[in-house]
Amino acid sequence: MNIKLVFKLLGRILSMEAVALLLPMAVALIYRESPMPFVWSILVILCIGLPLSFLPTKSKHFYVREGFVAVGLLWLATGVVGGLPFYFSGYFNSFIDCVFESSSGFTTTGATILTNIEALPYGILFWRAFTHWLGGMGVLILATAIIPSLGVRSHYLAQAESPGPVFSKLVPKQSQTSKILYQMYFALTLAEVILLRICGLPLYDALIHSFSTAGTGGFSNRNLSVGAYGNPTAEILIAVFALLFSLNFGLYFLLLQRRFKEALKSDEARFFLTVVAISTALITLNIYPMYESVWESLRYAFFQVASIISTTGFATADYVFWPHFSQMILIILMFCGACAGSTGGGIKCSRVLMLLRSIRRELHRISHPRSVEVVRLDGKPVDEDTLHSVLVFIGFYMLIILTAALVVSLDNVAFDVSFSAALTCVSNVGPGLSTIGPSGNFSAFSPLSKVVLSLCMIIGRLEIYPILVMFSRHTWRCS
Repeated sequence: MNIKLVFKLLGRILSMEAVALLLPMAVALIYRESPMPFVWSILVILCIGLPLSFLPTKSKHFYVREGFVAVGLLWLATGVVGGLPFYFSGYFNSFIDCVFESSSGFTTTGATILTNIEALPYGILFWRAFTHWLGGMGVLILATAIIPSLGVRSHYLAQAESPGPVFSKLVPKQSQTSKILYQMYFALTLAEVILLRICGLPLYDALIHSFSTAGTGGFSNRNLSVGAYGNPTAEILIAVFALLFSLNFGLYFLLLQRRFKEALKSDEARFFLTVVAISTALITLNIYPMYESVWESLRYAFFQVASIISTTGFATADYVFWPHFSQMILIILMFCGACAGSTGGGIKCSRVLMLLRSIRRELHRISHPRSVEVVRLDGKPVDEDTLHSVLVFIGFYMLIILTAALVVSLDNVAFDVSFSAALTCVSNVGPGLSTIGPSGNFSAFSPLSKVVLSLCMIIGRLEIYPILVMFSRHTWRCS
């Protein structure tokens, strides 16, 4: 294990985070607020990051193991130091609350411990939403896009940080791939900001909600989230962009190259959109008696389905008061999540699709023992190693949710609260059921539960393995 090179990389990324804090500090100055929470945070981060950045390293050995450890360590450190502005602002009760909010931001979860969001300063709320944008595509993906050379093999960093069962680059060079991804990411974010401004949202509000939508996070600057505006056009726009950010960015690359046939062959995208359509239709019919017209029930159903399956977590209605059938559909969507290669969380539609096709194959084998059937995705056969990794991943996913729910239950909360808290944090969705629904928050949980749930957010964002690898004793043995 080349630990010095890993810490040197950590130092550079932390220094980059200190630079990112200049933007919310500028916002604070624009609104005539004290910039000191950001000044102190920058100084503390630089005191840690700069010495690490200049660590002398003799060996350039950096492979998969180092990549997974670096990614796990970085995201844990980012969650901690990202909470410094919250801590220095004085609006949070404890540093654990600050770490929870920061982890929720960078992992694009959107769960919050705040009871009155609108009481916070503009600069702090801007940083809170900006962490979604920074974490959405990936902190290390951003680093490889803007820093010419990190001194490591960036392919292994992207492999550990990128969501999905299979990692693939758009172009041969990882740095070029990162630049292309962030160009598309920035263009979509800018388009949403412009359209929300046209819809009547103030520029500040448009930026906050665009950052949160782009990262599929869900932090708002309003206590009632998107529902505070009562603006159906803005709601539809945000829901549509949440779905756009939930699609594999590789599809956009194919469209830009005019390879339309390849893009349309995506089984995952078709499955994703089909699930959205069916879920919206079922919930619309189920909640219709609660609203004045079918169009109103369709409006709320579509927004909430798009928000949950994309793991964005915005709300225009409190689905806790919806029928249990609709709530159950939303819970299933939390498991499913968005597409691989997107900014969304969850198990990912590609894994769910491969699981369903594996089940179909096994059922066919029972009826026809001598038959040979191959699981395909996008018309291509999926190798058995990939299928095995999908099954193991889903097993780990469920085990982590159950373990976290068990720990949270020590707070003596109801089952729907403990289970949905673990599920929503691992899936990076944000709101859960009952007291942690769209109108609730996580402030009542104990410090232990908040630490466990913060770790769940990071585990879910990195898709389990980087954190497990980092805590494995075999990883730290010299090779």
